[in-house]
Amino acid sequence: MNIHEYQAKELLAAYNVPTLKNGVIQNLDDVESVANKLGGPVWVVKAQIHAGGRGQGGGVKLARSLDEVKQHTKDILGMTLVTHQTGPKGQKVQTVMIEQGCEIARELYFSMLVDRDRHCITIIASSEGGMDIEEVAENTPDKVIKIPIDPITGPKGFHILKLTDTLGISKDGHKELKAFVCNCYQLFIDKDASLLEINPLVVNKAGNLVALDAKMSFDDNALYRQPEILALRDLAEEDPAEIKASEFGLSYVKLDGNIGCMVNGAGLAMATMDIIKYHGGSPANFLDVGGGATFEVVNEAFKIILADKDVKGVLVNIFGGIMKCDIIAEAIVAVGSQMDLTVPVVVRLEGTNVEQGKEILKKSSLPLLTADSLDDAAKKIVQTVQKGGQ
Repeated sequence: MNIHEYQAKELLAAYNVPTLKNGVIQNLDDVESVANKLGGPVWVVKAQIHAGGRGQGGGVKLARSLDEVKQHTKDILGMTLVTHQTGPKGQKVQTVMIEQGCEIARELYFSMLVDRDRHCITIIASSEGGMDIEEVAENTPDKVIKIPIDPITGPKGFHILKLTDTLGISKDGHKELKAFVCNCYQLFIDKDASLLEINPLVVNKAGNLVALDAKMSFDDNALYRQPEILALRDLAEEDPAEIKASEFGLSYVKLDGNIGCMVNGAGLAMATMDIIKYHGGSPANFLDVGGGATFEVVNEAFKIILADKDVKGVLVNIFGGIMKCDIIAEAIVAVGSQMDLTVPVVVRLEGTNVEQGKEILKKSSLPLLTADSLDDAAKKIVQTVQKGGQ
């Protein structure tokens, strides 16, 4: 789960990580009062969406007068902001943060993430902040360091020394950097975060560290024990289909393709998307109905796929274990009959009750295509979609 920058900064401030004063508005009538409380003479107006690249898309503006604050806020609030992370459709800005200005001496990069390869939290840092870290890593890899943190000990002195050297922090700033790292790490652990990115982390003119930007993501599977984090969820920033899917316990992610996928098992779902790509198609979603889904859950999953206007064909790939093939078949027939099926559907069933499932599909009046293997199924749906569903 992602949160907004202003929410991340509230969490950071609660853990004594230095941030700047800010105010959040959703109504233009509040601009002047918020700006006056911050004092000026320089402000930064920032769009609050769950995507990076806001500045390049026109969502971050510097203001040197109250009139400029008002104008920038008016321009940004309600705009559809398009960045490299939103996709071409963009994201509507419904919240704006107005923040104090900052005299910047240097910009650094700092992040923490769950490192699944090393089974720990890893710090990634660079003296080149304010830029795309992937670009820095590709062009100047020597300026990016990765520091795995032992989950038993947490950050130690030698970690801080390495960061001090890499980031070019003075000896006087060593103690401050240690507090910054340890506080960020404690926040990460306490709140079950999966990512904390501060870019840029700046050294101001006074020589102090300030988190000038902040991005945080959290482990969805831990939200049951993080009610205060779950309360920060902004449904307006999420795909409606993904929200609907989560209500039924479905793992669903909208993608950019036109072939809908309904599969049981995350690994099989990934393999299904891969083979669709291999045969020249493009998956429209990742959807794992799970191993023990009921008729109602499968029914809802199929509805979610068919409701996607980008979907021009559907591939159902089920390996029946706990999930029985006849349940899948019944759900497909039920939804297909209710929604007046208008796109081609290829079904590949294997496993428990597979013959019963195939018989249900055969007896239905729906224009369903069946396949005996995953390769055959992928070929059929890709070819059918490319021919326009004929």
